[in-house]
Amino acid sequence: MYKIAVLPGDGIGPEITVQTVRVLEAVGRRFGHEFKFTEGLIGGAAYDAVGHPLPPETLDLCHNSDAILLGAVGGPKWDNLPSHLRPEAGALLPLRKELGLYANLRPAKVFPALVNASTLKPEVVAGLDILVVRELTGGLYFGKKYREPLDGGGIRVVDTLEYTTPEIERIARLAFQMARKRRKKVTSVDKANVLESSRYWREVVSAIGTEYPDVELDHYYVDNCAMQLVKNPRQFDVLVTENMFGDILSDQASMLSGSLGMLASASIGGNIGLYEPSHGSAPKYTGMQRANPIATILSGAMLLRFSLNLEEEADCIERAITRVLDLGYRTADLMEEGKELVNTIQMGDRIIEQIESGV
Repeated sequence: MYKIAVLPGDGIGPEITVQTVRVLEAVGRRFGHEFKFTEGLIGGAAYDAVGHPLPPETLDLCHNSDAILLGAVGGPKWDNLPSHLRPEAGALLPLRKELGLYANLRPAKVFPALVNASTLKPEVVAGLDILVVRELTGGLYFGKKYREPLDGGGIRVVDTLEYTTPEIERIARLAFQMARKRRKKVTSVDKANVLESSRYWREVVSAIGTEYPDVELDHYYVDNCAMQLVKNPRQFDVLVTENMFGDILSDQASMLSGSLGMLASASIGGNIGLYEPSHGSAPKYTGMQRANPIATILSGAMLLRFSLNLEEEADCIERAITRVLDLGYRTADLMEEGKELVNTIQMGDRIIEQIESGV
């Protein structure tokens, strides 16, 4: 029996996580696995209930699970709270740090049926399959932050960007290991023409690259990489970069696939992985059953693959999604002429039907 912590969170989080739980239950029935799902509070929902976005009970649940499925957190309702109580800063960042989740994996893949959904021309994105490997527990987001008054008036604001040798080495090794299972190419992204941290990042990644002679390594400045993602995205296989650059580039890459509703995410590195869609809580759609659950369901497939080592089961989910899209079913974010519009629940139903059919 596999123990899965389910943290639905805010906005559309509960609607998309329940569909993923249903899909995982269908996989369990087909392959003879038992999943025990236990819900916990996180984000704004947790703050409203107990006064903190990451309650101790939720941390205990996570530590005692085999993997974590997360919906989404945050929304305008909690934007004016102190930073340590806001859902994003008060829940996600501490949870990643607590669990040692130093690597975020974000695949950006264009399903054949969605080649026209991207804002780029089909010939640019057809066959696209990129994996962004983002360092998740260092850099500007975790460095010292402060404000201090200036003698003549005004303030000085400081955000500190720090990385250590071991932090860079472990994320680089993971990227090379991922590339070995793919097309054997790593692109390291930095700003080494300006930043000392990036110059050292490049030195360390280059040194680690010598341990993987079968994997090609190149280096891009972050601004050039952003341009190339639009100009010629298929040149990339695995992108590895620091925290803030990875945050921005992975969102940019997500739109190549047609919608943020298609972008899954895995945060790994510790003993327990965290799996979530890359989109936000979309509070204006709460309760409308309009949200695309595929990103979360694909995150469930990553959960099976990376935390439970259930490769065949993960492949089954991905095949089911491919088949449903090939049959012309679309949620609102992917809708195009001649396709059949379905809501969140109906998309879950269609995917489960394909799993149960033996696809």
